Amino acid sequence: MAEVKLFGSWGSPFSRRIEVALKLKGVEYEFIEEDIYNKKSPLLLKYNPVHKKVPVLLHNGKPICESLVILEYIDETWEGPSILPKDPYERAMARFWVKFLDEKCFPAMWQACWSIGEEQEKAKEEATEFLKILEGTLSGKKFFGGDSIGMVDIAANFIAYWFMLPQELVGFEVLTKEKFPKLNEWMNEYLNCSIIKENPPLKDKLTAVFRARFQAVSARVLLKRDRRVRVFDDVVHVEDVVEVGEKTKNDTVLTGVEVDRESETNSNAIQRGGA
Repeated sequence: MAEVKLFGSWGSPFSRRIEVALKLKGVEYEFIEEDIYNKKSPLLLKYNPVHKKVPVLLHNGKPICESLVILEYIDETWEGPSILPKDPYERAMARFWVKFLDEKCFPAMWQACWSIGEEQEKAKEEATEFLKILEGTLSGKKFFGGDSIGMVDIAANFIAYWFMLPQELVGFEVLTKEKFPKLNEWMNEYLNCSIIKENPPLKDKLTAVFRARFQAVSARVLLKRDRRVRVFDDVVHVEDVVEVGEKTKNDTVLTGVEVDRESETNSNAIQRGGA
C-alpha cells in the first residue's frame, strides 16, 4: 500500500496544486481519480465527510483536506524545495495572496468565462482590476515569491490553463500581453518550469470540455436568466436560474440542444475543489 494517496480529479486546478507540490518535493504518491460530479466514492466521503470535496491527501492513513491546507502540510512534512517562505513576514504575505487568488480572482475570472452579455462585461472588468493588482506584485520578480516556484505560483495555476484556454476559445481579451506583460512573462516561466512542463494538465481534454460548455452557454443566450456564482470552501457553484415557463434548471442544457454530455458534465465539475 502506498504511503501517500491523493484523491483528486484530472480537471481540477485544485487537485493539480497538490500534484505539483508533491512532485516538487519528490514524493511518490498514488493518484485516485474521483467522479466528483456523478458518484463520489465511499472513501472520499469517509476521508472528507465535512465538505465531501477533492483534493484529499491521505498520508499514513490520515486524511488532510482543502488544497491550501494540504500545501502547507506537504511543505512541513517533506524535505525539498520550500513551498512557503522561511521568513515569517513573507509567509504571511504568501498566505494573503493565495487567499486573494481564491476569494477574489478565481470567482471573477470564472464568471468572466461563463457568463454572457452585461454580466460578462461586468465580470471582465472586475477580473481586470484583480489582475492589475497581481501584475503589481510581480515587479522585478520571476515568480510571485522570487526566483523559484512557491505557494502563490502553485495557487495561481488556474490562470495559466483554466482561464487562458477559455479566453482563447471564446476570443475575449482580458489577460493579454499588452495589458499584463508581467503576468504573461510569469505564465511563460511557470509553464516552462521543469516540474510543470514534465507534468502538464491534459490540454486537449480540457479544451474539449470547455468547448462543449461554450456550446451549452451559447444555446442559452436567448433565454432570460440570472447567473450567480456562490463560493463555499473549495468549490465554486455556478447557477443558472432560467425562466422557461416550467421549472428552474440548475446549470443544464435546455430544450433540444445537442452537445457532448460527458464533456458538459466534466466542465461543471472543473471548479474549485472539483465538485
